[in-house]
Amino acid sequence: MARKRKIIEEQAGATPAIPAALRAGRRQAAAAGGALLGEPRRMKILEWLQEAGSARVRGLAEAFSVSEVTIRQDLERLEAEGHVTREHGGAYLKSVPQQVRAMALHHLVNMDAKRRIGRAAAALVEDGETIILDSGSTTTEMAMQLSDRQHLTVITNALNIALVLGATPTCTVHMPGGQFKAPTLSLSGERSADYFEGLFTQKLFLATGAVSFEAGLTFPAIADISVKRAMINTASCVYLLADSSKIGKTSFSSLGGLESIHVLITDSGIRDEDHRGFIDRGIEVIIA
Repeated sequence: MARKRKIIEEQAGATPAIPAALRAGRRQAAAAGGALLGEPRRMKILEWLQEAGSARVRGLAEAFSVSEVTIRQDLERLEAEGHVTREHGGAYLKSVPQQVRAMALHHLVNMDAKRRIGRAAAALVEDGETIILDSGSTTTEMAMQLSDRQHLTVITNALNIALVLGATPTCTVHMPGGQFKAPTLSLSGERSADYFEGLFTQKLFLATGAVSFEAGLTFPAIADISVKRAMINTASCVYLLADSSKIGKTSFSSLGGLESIHVLITDSGIRDEDHRGFIDRGIEVIIA
């Protein structure tokens, strides 16, 4: 009965993985010496919404270690700036309905670099392979370059990537279940992660919100962490697709250190010291 109730709550749109999110938020707040100040906190909240689509006041308050009154004030400011729409008990990203109708990803920046990275990543895919494509703008650019592969099997949590490659007769596409995240056009949550149990793939092409030597791989929201970890566990080789603007940055929730990454594909904007840092950690670096 408890399992059935959990499934119903997920299908009804309950915020995914809130207990984990709150633990992660508390750890990060403690590491930072307390709650974030107003403007940095609002930017983190906006990043969270750009990743998850919506959030509840209570969850944000506990994650950021501030009062619900403070979070409501933050959401009021973000609404006044035109970023979000408040609703009873929470808020959602204002652009979500238009994005979903257009099957468009939010906040597309550094697209020239992402296209080059996508082409370089696609060149590593051989006919007949079984690969995982994570959701994201760079992996979407990669998917655009795979239409000529023969007998390719692709597992992806991204609806837009599934539509791109599903139209290719020589490509077989599989998708996990889970909760739909509108801003990233992806499926997420524990049920999505469960799909990958027992699978084996040659290559994973992984997206990230930010990457640094201190914090590892970090993301704006917690919901995808279990899915990305499950993807990593199935793959013989993990390729991280990250444009240079993400290197040396941190976001809200941590996937872990860099030890699970075998290859970084980035652009020529990477700093020499960062390039050497990845090499020193045994990670191959491909410059697109």
